[in-house]
Amino acid sequence: MKTAVAVQHVGFEDLGTFAAALAERGFEIKYVEAGAGDLAAIDTAKPDLLVLLGGPIGVYDDAEYPFVRDEIRLAEQRMKRDLPILGICLGAQMMARALGSRVYPGPRKEIGWNPLIVTEAGMKSPVRHLAPERTSMFHWHGDTFDLSRDATLLASTDACENQIFSWGRNALAFQCHPELIGARIERWLVGHACELGVNGIRPSALREETREHSAKLEANGKACFAEWLAQRPD
Repeated sequence: MKTAVAVQHVGFEDLGTFAAALAERGFEIKYVEAGAGDLAAIDTAKPDLLVLLGGPIGVYDDAEYPFVRDEIRLAEQRMKRDLPILGICLGAQMMARALGSRVYPGPRKEIGWNPLIVTEAGMKSPVRHLAPERTSMFHWHGDTFDLSRDATLLASTDACENQIFSWGRNALAFQCHPELIGARIERWLVGHACELGVNGIRPSALREETREHSAKLEANGKACFAEWLAQRPD
């Protein structure tokens, strides 16, 4: 059986709709909890897919959260071996750092729903499923990163230029959250309640927007990931 190892930072930021796409292709999913699980013990060559999930810390917080360094090393080794790796939000930032790019606070928080601007390269890739005529996109981040010169930009927003990128044949990174399951939004609203309060964002507004947009994102986010997954070697 094929295996997918997902490094998780908070319980509610999981694989979401991507889990169903993995199950349909016969993957066994194993979650490893960052800060509790032994990331250094993960054999970077063994899983058929490595996923680095989102979380509320920054890549530059590695002095306070030393496991960040272990995750960056995982990303480095995985990409050097040209093995399938996926990053979401914090995971995308770790992949960017592993490629030598700068990760830093963005000009403003991007929290809520905002459609993507898909590049020409993105429209020739599975990311076309996430084009604005098909779905809006869910965002929850304050940091951003520079794009490695060897990476290909697949999508942006007006608030954040580097939203989705690919690198080589087997690395894909999402700053946004195409994996979101709308029915689970309450976990996000409770888990990030302090951040919402500090930024003056009303949970009721996010809840309503999620009701409006999540069904399309669930379908198209899963389609995007499933197509990318199907392109990986068995």
